[in-house]
Amino acid sequence: MEIPLRKARVSREDEFVVIDAKGVHYRELNELINELVERGERKLRLLNVNGQRYIADGLRCSDCYIEIHGVAGDDLAAFANGPTIVVYGDVQDGAGNTMNAGRIIVHGNGTDIIGHSMRGGEIFVRGHVGYRVGIHMKEYREQVPVLVVGGTAGDFLGEYMAGGRIVILGLERLETYPEIAGEWLATGIHGGAIYLRDEVDEDKLGYGAKTERLSHSDRRFLSEAVGKFCSCFSLNAEEVLNAEFTKVVPKSHRPFAEMYSDSKEG
Repeated sequence: MEIPLRKARVSREDEFVVIDAKGVHYRELNELINELVERGERKLRLLNVNGQRYIADGLRCSDCYIEIHGVAGDDLAAFANGPTIVVYGDVQDGAGNTMNAGRIIVHGNGTDIIGHSMRGGEIFVRGHVGYRVGIHMKEYREQVPVLVVGGTAGDFLGEYMAGGRIVILGLERLETYPEIAGEWLATGIHGGAIYLRDEVDEDKLGYGAKTERLSHSDRRFLSEAVGKFCSCFSLNAEEVLNAEFTKVVPKSHRPFAEMYSDSKEG
């Protein structure tokens, strides 16, 4: 199969098409990825990625596998529907933005708003993540997105969350901020749940959030989600699960109703 000739250096290595993205503009890189997928390529390996954004955005391909070596830029796999993306490095803001299906596996850290409006699929981040992670996550029937973080999360985790599941494991802590999650946790949450592998002070919770005891179904979910996470990073799931988890949920599906006149809870 002919490979398009562009500034990006393209080669083959076994079943992979290898793209050297060093110095390649993000538009050219994404056009090349889309062309290759349209031509039937299903395994891509991107080398020397240095912040190019929008990689795999809108990609509808349930059997596509993309390796990224380097730092993936903003909105990785936004609106994607099905691909598996493995990042050997860090991801920048908005990875998985409004993703519908698929999996993102990050061997490094993530910055802010990871999983923004995510509505399906899975994101596993081995390291730490930044602020407003999981903001506006949602779910519908069988579409229940899952985001698991091995390290810690910043302020406003799960803000305005309408569905889905977030798990923060806190396996490693930052010297500058050793807490498992920042302030204003789950502010405005009205659906879904957040699980933290640690105790959480009530004063960290944002408006509309509360804690509750884990049920048997919660423990089944954690066993499955953490098991998948650990298999991605060669960790011992039994050891990780051998800890107390705090579950954060909404107080109500209308957290701000009392702020409006003539509003009734229902």
